[in-house]
Amino acid sequence: MKNTTRGYPDLHEHLETLKAQGLLLTIDEPIDKDAEMHALVRWQFVGGMEEKDRKAFLFTNIRDGRGRKYDMPVVVGAIAANRAIYSAGMGAPVEQIQAKWDRAIAHPVKPRVVEKAACHDVVHEGAALKGEGKGLDMLPIPISTPGFDSAPTLTATNVITRDPETGIQNMGTYRAALKAPDRLVVRMATRVGGAGGYQHYLKHQKRGDKWMPCAIVLGCPPFVAFMGPQKLPIGVDELDVAGGLAGAPINIVKAKTVDLMVPAESEIVIEGFIDTEYVEPEAPFGESHGHVALEEFNMPMRITAITHRAKPVIPSYISQVAPSESSVIKRVAYEPLFLAHLRDALGIRGVKRVQLHEPLTGLLRVTIITIDKNTPPTEIWRALYGAAYFKGDCSKICIAVNDDIDADNADTLLWAMAYRMNPVTDVQILAHRGQGHGPKREHDNEEDSTLLMDATMKGDMPPLALPKKEYMERARVIWEKLGLPALRPQSPWFGYSLGDWLPQWDAAAQRAVDGNYLENGRISAKQQQKGLKPETKFRPE
Repeated sequence: MKNTTRGYPDLHEHLETLKAQGLLLTIDEPIDKDAEMHALVRWQFVGGMEEKDRKAFLFTNIRDGRGRKYDMPVVVGAIAANRAIYSAGMGAPVEQIQAKWDRAIAHPVKPRVVEKAACHDVVHEGAALKGEGKGLDMLPIPISTPGFDSAPTLTATNVITRDPETGIQNMGTYRAALKAPDRLVVRMATRVGGAGGYQHYLKHQKRGDKWMPCAIVLGCPPFVAFMGPQKLPIGVDELDVAGGLAGAPINIVKAKTVDLMVPAESEIVIEGFIDTEYVEPEAPFGESHGHVALEEFNMPMRITAITHRAKPVIPSYISQVAPSESSVIKRVAYEPLFLAHLRDALGIRGVKRVQLHEPLTGLLRVTIITIDKNTPPTEIWRALYGAAYFKGDCSKICIAVNDDIDADNADTLLWAMAYRMNPVTDVQILAHRGQGHGPKREHDNEEDSTLLMDATMKGDMPPLALPKKEYMERARVIWEKLGLPALRPQSPWFGYSLGDWLPQWDAAAQRAVDGNYLENGRISAKQQQKGLKPETKFRPE
């Protein structure tokens, strides 16, 4: 749904769209935000459900571990529980999303400054931020990984800071752990190529500034929310690109207590100052690399105001072990970037698709490149090297396969590696790789390495030994007629040619299923020879 007066939907209108498309579940039952909420939504990622069947969950009856009730609803999975939800937010089919990103980056639209904003319907300052049940403590922020996390943590954030030298704002998605009604601790990635906000932090430190102004926005319009996880060139203002996505300027307003501009239709804005001198322990917290991040010192933020709409909805990302909402957001954004880099920037025409392995590895460790069967070996290796060096925190393991291999099925990947790869000639190991995002960091200059594997076919091979597609489909009709358990076909579920197959064998197979195998016996009898060793290959003329 699109509001014609502003040119883009806000979160409320996005939720209406999801509801109309059958992608939103409203949960009116009492739910404990600390022990039950994320665990409930997590089941659709680990319970054997197909991606298309995942939903966004809107919780309207929320309690905490002490039984305290909250009057603000929380929505989990509303940005990208699956690709259909991401597509609804982008207002475009999944296959057109990358082109939309490209146009937005090439043709940004400057935001529009407004005087009045929905995010300022209610303003909490001063004493309203102090004491239990006030300030941050009034917000129903869920615990993401019950049993491991030490605090409710903001996850669906757009954290806004400003470069003190250029004045250009940055907006990134960084977690923030609640510590007190007027204090939280923000974690920004300090690795090379990490958080843009951290670069601002370093500049403020260098200038001798004690505090860095910061605004943490919850519940942006979807076009703005998508900007947080997206990787843009340094110095590019995400709000400009969000306007490019929307095809219209994003409304922004001056924050109440910090010199920053925030999206006017935000659900909640948490304003304050990050301490550039002191750090405070933060975590444990279940991270997107699939391990619990242990305690580290991170950035304390003193809260100076909380503003929100009259009836706000608080979004929360479900992250941790992939697949998750955060991995869907990144996958839809990153895979087309890799494909464009290899096929367009490097000119490797044999590259047909790039997929980042999602379950458990969380996209950042395993990259699968689908290569046309007739691609020369030199181009296959150019593709592997190109993927390995494209993004510093991705592609520790790069595998090249042909298009009959389902990159989302680890069994088919192992099959290709087992039968199409010679480890002596088809494997390369590259040194000098950073640790990247994961349970091991780049402290003390510890390095990692990269593994490249060519698991493509080096020549024609016999068909996959399963019944042909038409016979499997014929049998499925009978299966369903018999009322047997619902099927979830796993690729590969039928046999197909891999090049080493002759028309004569097709004809013999047809005679066999027609019940005429005796004719095949008469034909083979005429082809008997003597003096040959058993297992000598035979190919009919």
